Amino acid sequence: MSGDDADTAAANDRLIRDFIAAWERRDSDFIIGCFTDDAVYHSMPLSPIEGKQAIADWVRGFETTKPGRLEVRHQIAAVDVVMNERTDRIVLNGHSVTLPITGVFEMHDGRVRAWREYFDLTPAKEAYEQPHG
Repeated sequence: MSGDDADTAAANDRLIRDFIAAWERRDSDFIIGCFTDDAVYHSMPLSPIEGKQAIADWVRGFETTKPGRLEVRHQIAAVDVVMNERTDRIVLNGHSVTLPITGVFEMHDGRVRAWREYFDLTPAKEAYEQPHG
């Protein structure tokens, strides 16, 4: 990897680590600023959210939700992609939920163009099937 490529990979790594930390403090402006205008977020068990404005609306929908703990266990970064394995500990419908997640971030000019997350939706579904805690 050339020096410029290594610098880009390091910058991408830092951006995604800051991005994850911003979710923990509910910093919607920072999160939204990380996306390109044509970005796509796709939580694989659900339908994709396309375009920065639609993603912004989705992100802002979490502003009144208690933040969780998003623990990055492993992360690798390159010029065009960052991948992480993490454990999200969140509250859904008043119930604590632990979600092991793999995130894939396609990068373009220092921003996220595509974000895909792979996880088992079952723990989240179960939280909504129980009475509000």
